[in-house]
Amino acid sequence: MGGPWPRRLRVGLLDSTLREGEQTPGVSFTVEQKLEIARLLDEAGVSMIEAGHPNVAPDVYEAVKRIIGLKREGVIRRAEIVAHSRAVKKDIEVAAELEPDRIAIFYGVSDIHLRYKHRVSREEALSIIGEVIEYARQYGVKVRFTAEDATRADYGFLLEAVRTAREAGADRVSIADTVGIATPYAIRRLFERLTSDEPGVEYDIHAHNDLGMAVANSLAAVEGGATIIHVTVNGLGERAGIAPLEQVAVALKRHYGVDVVDLRRVVRLSRLVERYSGIPVPPTAPVVGENAFVHKAGVHVAGVLANPETYEPYPPEWVGRSRDYTIDKYTGRRALQARLERLGVRVSDEELVEILKRVKQRASARWLRDEDLLEIAEEVTGRALRPRPPEEIEALVTVKCEANIYTTSVARRLSIIPGVEEVAEVTGENDILLRVRAKSPVELNQVVEAIRSTRGVRETYTMLVLRRIPMSGGNGGQRQQ
Repeated sequence: MGGPWPRRLRVGLLDSTLREGEQTPGVSFTVEQKLEIARLLDEAGVSMIEAGHPNVAPDVYEAVKRIIGLKREGVIRRAEIVAHSRAVKKDIEVAAELEPDRIAIFYGVSDIHLRYKHRVSREEALSIIGEVIEYARQYGVKVRFTAEDATRADYGFLLEAVRTAREAGADRVSIADTVGIATPYAIRRLFERLTSDEPGVEYDIHAHNDLGMAVANSLAAVEGGATIIHVTVNGLGERAGIAPLEQVAVALKRHYGVDVVDLRRVVRLSRLVERYSGIPVPPTAPVVGENAFVHKAGVHVAGVLANPETYEPYPPEWVGRSRDYTIDKYTGRRALQARLERLGVRVSDEELVEILKRVKQRASARWLRDEDLLEIAEEVTGRALRPRPPEEIEALVTVKCEANIYTTSVARRLSIIPGVEEVAEVTGENDILLRVRAKSPVELNQVVEAIRSTRGVRETYTMLVLRRIPMSGGNGGQRQQ
């Protein structure tokens, strides 16, 4: 299972973070952010960058123009720059004047799109497709035709549309699963038929993720003959997004032995796009999620400690990450012993059993910090294993967030840090106010460091609470003295 595909696959990635990704509700990249993302995508090695639809808005036009400029100047060295366009001559003219490597023209080919969106017959649709592609080709630019909603189209008409596009001068055709309703078997069969019935063009797959099958459908399309997969960083896009770059890239290497990008760069790309988009990556997200290489259940951790392949489908080093495991009520004996040894603590078998028992008794804890584990170990062994804590310390920490990121998403991450007791979103120079309680300066520094390292935090300022001031009426209050 999961071995290389019998024949060598020829496939690359088209990244559409700057076009499809910006169509995610609530997302709007600045021009400078788009330039930075484009540079990193090219450094990672994507085959094509869909820079945007220049007729949408002035800032999109400017971004597409400048990205094309980066390609012309040699800053972007490898990726083909693609400008998006409706099947409208005015849009094509605007895109063509920027001189991209390719113009991607889209048009719906399902009966539901023809009837309710375009309001044309099949014959009229074919005429429009042929005419606009020929018009674009007059500018000397390569053309990709996107058959929108292709997976719901009648196959005979889809084939006619592909043939019309090819005869008009398109050298690529993108098959769009626009509402994400295809299955891997159906997608693979569709591409096998298309590449057999109309072999004169190269095929792309643009798979939406409405039913969570965008990655599987993209791989199936490649097995059927597609040579380009459309992706976005973190799977951004309309509704549930499209196939995530990081997942597709790792799957291609894991299952088919194909390297389409430098995998060591995908985490950096993910963090950058997360910050600029304001859309947080879930902890359970494959490849780039915080939990992707963190093990919890005792039997899992024991297996990983013996051989990581027992519970890891690929090495975290592929993407520049490392594995870890949590200490909580699910922890087993081997994991606990390994963590204690990592902390420089050696205990007897009897002490280890007792420490494990007390760890499992803390059932309400989401996880135990090293400090918590050392405290339990001290109680069991009767030995001092950490510095003696002074009086409890209380502090107020103000947080300023990165630009273009949801403050609420950062606040949620901060609220689960052990030691953070209250979180409030505020106005003014700062965005978030935290109340922190710690047992020692060392622990306070650990909490503050955890706050600073939280994604989306730009800077912090810490104030110690020296004394609480009683308020009239018995209400407690505090302020710095």
